[in-house]
Amino acid sequence: MRLISEPPIPVKIQKMKERVRWRHSTMLQRGIDQTSMVIDDGKDENPEFSFLVIGDSGTKSHYGHHPQREVAELMLAHKDDCRFVLHTGDVIYVVGSHEYYPANFIEPYREFLVGGENPKNIAYDRMTFNLPFLPVLGNHDYYDVPFAYRWLTGSTLRLRRMLRYKDFEIGWHGSNQGDAYSRAFLDYLAALTSPEELHHHLDQNYTGKTDTGRCLRYIPGEFTRVPNRYYSFRYGGIDFFALDSNTFNMPSPLPTTQAGEIYRQELQKRRQEIDKEEEQILAISDRLNPDNPADAEQLDDLSAKLDQINEVKIDIEKQLSSHQSPTIDFEQLEWLRDRLIESWHTSEVRGRILFFHHPPYVTEATKWSQAQTLAVRHRLRWVLEQVKENLGSLTQGRPLVDLIFNGHAHCLEYLRIADTGYADSHIPCIVSGGSGRRPRRQRSEGTELLEKFTELPSSPIRKVADSLLYVGRYGYGSQTRLPYSCVRVDVQDGYPLKFIVRPLVAERVDQQWYQHEMEPLML
Repeated sequence: MRLISEPPIPVKIQKMKERVRWRHSTMLQRGIDQTSMVIDDGKDENPEFSFLVIGDSGTKSHYGHHPQREVAELMLAHKDDCRFVLHTGDVIYVVGSHEYYPANFIEPYREFLVGGENPKNIAYDRMTFNLPFLPVLGNHDYYDVPFAYRWLTGSTLRLRRMLRYKDFEIGWHGSNQGDAYSRAFLDYLAALTSPEELHHHLDQNYTGKTDTGRCLRYIPGEFTRVPNRYYSFRYGGIDFFALDSNTFNMPSPLPTTQAGEIYRQELQKRRQEIDKEEEQILAISDRLNPDNPADAEQLDDLSAKLDQINEVKIDIEKQLSSHQSPTIDFEQLEWLRDRLIESWHTSEVRGRILFFHHPPYVTEATKWSQAQTLAVRHRLRWVLEQVKENLGSLTQGRPLVDLIFNGHAHCLEYLRIADTGYADSHIPCIVSGGSGRRPRRQRSEGTELLEKFTELPSSPIRKVADSLLYVGRYGYGSQTRLPYSCVRVDVQDGYPLKFIVRPLVAERVDQQWYQHEMEPLML
């Protein structure tokens, strides 16, 4: 029984446009750029600054312990030294429902919210941050519950157990096609019902300056909304680009060749195999008692396996359903291309950082070879190739982007892209997706990522990235170690851009918590 549905890409795009009144005549008349913002904290001109990165965090406590809160406490030790928090997506599990914002976001991060001393009084759609929280959408922030299943999944624990899902955070609602996320974090202009309200709101909150007009002004402690599902801002001479990778991650159609048909049959066989594996896991789960600490740890491990199985199923279904050319959000990709070109032609900009949910490069066991991973990789390359062609010798051999942050894979990983032969070469990537949801293991195939560049039998297989650090689940049984993580990034003065990345880890071992800071990465 499938308990999760995902809206098609055109629906995601259109719904998000409606919520921010995309290109409304009032916006155009005022010269407002709906994809830009400025952080008005009085410190954005300082070239030395720090920020935090988290991702895949929005989950509840697990059998008496709350990993997300452990990570939040790691962050608190650095809060006063950092200017903002980047969130790489999956803010709320499992289906982005507004029901879970109080327990899965507001309560864990209460110190980052105005009025956080009384978190129960904060509505999810009225949050104001005292330290900027700058998120992007994850796949779970778009998920929904099919209507026919809501009465089952949202009612009693007994009915949940009839469905044999003992630890599924699904209630009466889903995300409503990303609406809950939009009301929590975006400037939800669709809620302004009269022209007078809209005019007053824009004149009060869209006073930031751009090269072509005005943009949203983000003021910590006062007005803390982001303008769109994808957006950019400049801080300390660095251009940050927040992307919605959910609208350019659809796999390409399977080839209509004999090889394509063989692969389709392999996918169908794999789907049947994991259905059986799921049944076996659920049968074991039914015999365990969550009130017993030993059983609770095993249930947590089995629940992690069920999470992985569900994600593999979704990826297989995306591939099997892609009969025609996939919908690709070219409007966003072309926006990124044009903004990167503009950034390189702006003398006061000394670097560029991208952050989005789906990693183009990763070695986590279930994500590294997914069709969605490859789709994001190829679309990012498509953008960067056009940027490279436009810039010519202007880059002087530097990578087009200084750093990429992602989530989706439940781990902390540092990778460096190799010489791929394309414009994504030599970019460092950090996956920060281990901030609350169950950590995942690294793949057994090793730390070198290889890629075959065409379907021709004679096509060379080439190394495209190296994993230089991986922090995720390891060990088995009572020796299982569960490291949850975030990173602090210290940006150095000067050019070319230099970073010190400090991995922060809260590790659960044998029902005990241990917090530590790993050796910093010099990038």
